[in-house]
Amino acid sequence: MPGHISPITLQLVGPQSWTEVPALLCYDPADPFAVRIAFGDAGEPDATADGDDGISWLVSRELLQAGLEHPTGDGDVRVWPAHATADLLFLHLRAPSGEALFELSRGTVAAFLRHTETLVPSGSESGLLHLDQELDALLSNGGPDSPGR
Repeated sequence: MPGHISPITLQLVGPQSWTEVPALLCYDPADPFAVRIAFGDAGEPDATADGDDGISWLVSRELLQAGLEHPTGDGDVRVWPAHATADLLFLHLRAPSGEALFELSRGTVAAFLRHTETLVPSGSESGLLHLDQELDALLSNGGPDSPGR
């Protein structure tokens, strides 16, 4: 089942100015709980296949959905809607090397999330994960083709 990719421009909020940052919102039904935000070279369509270049953040799809309506998140990723402007969403990312605050289009994120719902409705994500098969493979030392310990 193919995923969904949507280009988006984020505004990096700096102390004196804003900087446009092109990125892609990426959803893969094989990882149904997550949305990947691909910055830099990871934002190039050819780089999304291997994900080796640029910077990517995995964000909970549920967290993004909740953040459209009210402040949500704790720790490394926080999302909240602006009160003054209907189409503005804030995204705060924190890593050991620093943190960044972005402004982005609430409407673009909402449209992207609606499309992911057509691929994998909320609440049905667990059905796509083959947990029993993966657990069997782990318990059998990685499966029939893996050398045992």
